[in-house]
Amino acid sequence: MRTIFTIGYEGTDIDRFVATLLDVGVEVLVDVRAVSVSRKKGFSKNGLRARLEAEGIGYVHLRGLGDPKPGREAARAGRYDDFRTIYGQHLISREAQDALAQLGTLTQEQTACLMCFERDPTVCHRSIVALAITEQPGAVFDLYGDVPDRYRNAPIRTGYDPRQGAPAAE
Repeated sequence: MRTIFTIGYEGTDIDRFVATLLDVGVEVLVDVRAVSVSRKKGFSKNGLRARLEAEGIGYVHLRGLGDPKPGREAARAGRYDDFRTIYGQHLISREAQDALAQLGTLTQEQTACLMCFERDPTVCHRSIVALAITEQPGAVFDLYGDVPDRYRNAPIRTGYDPRQGAPAAE
């Protein structure tokens, strides 16, 4: 099984973000945001897609894997147990199951990275999504896009189980 990368763009800019993806060989970025617009320059869907494609990285938006509004509100309020419950219920919906199936196929064919906003993967639904398609926590590796070249000379090691709450790379 290929490593499934995850990344958030909180605290970084588009240049450092893309450099991080390139450093680890990401072939396709999978946007798992419910809403693919951003106030942060370069991270709205169309601009992000164009930038990634210019760098040779594909872009796929799987809206069906986005966190529903009540889940986002719970996470913003620091109610992470509520957030996980809400998102868990969403994952059993037909829309989410279809998107998970699409994502599973995609990750078998290409080196993929799941993207959302939050820097910390332990408080973001992308970690839940990664675990849902792999069931092998060691196949998940969380990237941090705010320090250029962090991974350039480092062997990619196994990730973590988001159920345990400790990120692999700090």
